[in-house]
Amino acid sequence: MSRRCELTGVGPMVGNNVSHSNVKTKRRFLPALKAITLQSEVLGQSFRLRITNAALRTLDFRGGLDVFLVKAPDADLSLRAVRIKRQLKAKIAAQAAAA
Repeated sequence: MSRRCELTGVGPMVGNNVSHSNVKTKRRFLPALKAITLQSEVLGQSFRLRITNAALRTLDFRGGLDVFLVKAPDADLSLRAVRIKRQLKAKIAAQAAAA
């Protein structure tokens, strides 16, 4: 399983450990990932995704998974998230056509 956020695409970054004597050695900064179950109100389903803590705060700020996915670019999303987004858009279009 990769260390990448399924909603924002954030992955590991590289940098340096700098010692007191200013010796630099390579290191990796890993994202703070959390496996969490998110509820889609439109689809009426729950999805288990691995996302960063920052993405979770962003979801709360924007108003939930549905709003976040509709506005998110496909390049940032994982394949699972893109599939959820397609289902979501199809359901919204079906509801709009029925009304």
